[in-house]
Amino acid sequence: MLKKLLIANRGEIAVRVIRTARDLGYRTVAVYSEADANACHVREADEAVLIGPAQVSASYLNADVILEAARKTGADCIHPGYGFLSENAGFANACAEAELVFVGPPAAAIELMGSKRRSKIAMQEAGVPVVPGFEGNNASDEELIAAARDIGYPLMIKASAGGGGRGMRLVEDESQLADNIARARSEAKQAFGDDELILEKAVLQPRHVEIQVFADSHGHAVYLGERDCSIQRRHQKVVEEAPSPFVTPELRQAMGEAAVKAALACDYRGAGTVEFLVDSDRNFYFLEMNTRLQVEHPVTELITGQDLVAWQLAVAEGRPLPLTQDDIVLNGHAIEVRLYAEDPRNGFTPQTGQLERFEPATGEGIRFDSGVCTGDTVSPHYDPMLAKVIAWGQDRDEARRRLLRTLEDSQVFGVVTNQHFLGRVIDHPVFAAGEATTAFLEQHFSDDPSMAPHAPTLRELAVAATILSTQDNQQTAWSNALATRIPLTLTHGDNRFELLVRHQGQRLQVSYEQQSCELEWVSQENGQLCFIDNGVRHRCQYHRSGDHLYLQLSGHTVHLCDVTHQPPESSALSGSGQVRATMDGAIVAVMVEEGQQVRQGDVLVVLEAMKMEHPVKADRDGKVTQLHTAAGNQVRRQQLLVEVHADSADESPLT
Repeated sequence: MLKKLLIANRGEIAVRVIRTARDLGYRTVAVYSEADANACHVREADEAVLIGPAQVSASYLNADVILEAARKTGADCIHPGYGFLSENAGFANACAEAELVFVGPPAAAIELMGSKRRSKIAMQEAGVPVVPGFEGNNASDEELIAAARDIGYPLMIKASAGGGGRGMRLVEDESQLADNIARARSEAKQAFGDDELILEKAVLQPRHVEIQVFADSHGHAVYLGERDCSIQRRHQKVVEEAPSPFVTPELRQAMGEAAVKAALACDYRGAGTVEFLVDSDRNFYFLEMNTRLQVEHPVTELITGQDLVAWQLAVAEGRPLPLTQDDIVLNGHAIEVRLYAEDPRNGFTPQTGQLERFEPATGEGIRFDSGVCTGDTVSPHYDPMLAKVIAWGQDRDEARRRLLRTLEDSQVFGVVTNQHFLGRVIDHPVFAAGEATTAFLEQHFSDDPSMAPHAPTLRELAVAATILSTQDNQQTAWSNALATRIPLTLTHGDNRFELLVRHQGQRLQVSYEQQSCELEWVSQENGQLCFIDNGVRHRCQYHRSGDHLYLQLSGHTVHLCDVTHQPPESSALSGSGQVRATMDGAIVAVMVEEGQQVRQGDVLVVLEAMKMEHPVKADRDGKVTQLHTAAGNQVRRQQLLVEVHADSADESPLT
């Protein structure tokens, strides 16, 4: 019988595993980096061990220090979560050598399925349908280019050791191939330490449907329905749901049996996910097998009523699966979205900073899996996911309504998030109809307002003025007499709003340029303003931090700053030639030299953050006059990286 579990991970998955383990009577051990000293998973665990600095290579990917933490605390089993060492066969073997139970599959299964090339060959031999392609052993660039001519275009380049969209490129024609091979190799090497690539014929506009499988050490294997993960951005899942609105009972059985066949073919044990691409005719093709618990496992738990972490621990102890295939029944519908600290209005760039307020909404059928809380800092060192928001309903429409309301009512202030973007996705008629494919965002969402710059409306400015004019349950400086207009200056990013505000009784009139808006104050307490606009009473959630004000209104967040009593600040304009870091991260490549001529849009620097590479481009034509960084440097958001000086003929004369 196992007694003490060490969780070799961080964030929401560490918190989620700890809570089930605690409910089952296990003692729990957290590991943490210096950046995570005050993290939620550290506070949740019975014991915690510092394992190194913030860099993952020196902490969460350092198997030796994690095994030493297990020895030091007397842990007898290790749960790897997902990411980091969860699909590392060497770590699974090291646990066995240290006489620790690895809560996951055998190392041989991890090693086989960790290679897209070898796993695809194994699935072909097991009779599981696969996408046509090329799986040459350590193929050179020249071999890949030659194979591409036989496969035809469009095609996919994939990192053999990859996952999460890293090292993956869609290539439309041969002219794009060589450059994309180089980029995919670089990203794969950076992310996985292995730059082996394979090629696959691109299945256009498919559904991405995966099957949850479970196997024990007694020869039993089952599938627990499917999850539809078709809505993706850069091959990263955005929305997951179970069951799939596209899958018929007959297709579910066929895919489930194929997934079990895949698991048995590699002598699997524990939780695994077999991912398939499904075309419009409901033909399905093996994509890969994830040899761990998936991020999106909660939707399966909600429709089956099972705790998959509890299943993992039972299997790790050598017990048989809790249910047979005939015992597994699907009930209702569940939808999950991933709440990220990222800015959809700025190319989904990851965001860092302090969470001024993190207050998830609650309600019937709602589940919030999170590893952060108010006051935590979102670090540049790790994936920027804040939480998984999951809703269950008797049917898909009920689950969708509940999820939308939860997204609109949850308060996440302090960093920019994709919260409004997620709500717009869930509310989109194509998603509502169950017709979203992997092309959904590109085809139906590229011009959505949640992905475009948002200027505060006059109503939002008026609400902000109302809040800034009062304290909780008090009307400060308000009177029944006619008052003179009081100036109020607010900023939103680089935009500045010179307002005139007039109070009379509980009414407030805000004017901006030639427009005005009038609101009636009702009450204000505990971060919530109640006001009347055009005869309708509304509520607005908000948070004040010094001169900063965050509003949660109409389903999205607005961050304003009161600069009425501050001198105006100059800011670098677009096209200034002052090229700055778009986020905190590490410089992996500098693509230019001092003195080099560049064009607007040329890539000057490649920045790595949140496990992805991000190109930083020139904002004007001109000459590189100074480089302020080099490959390997750690940089902060808005740090000056490159200066580009326009040719004298291009500069406007001073007047």
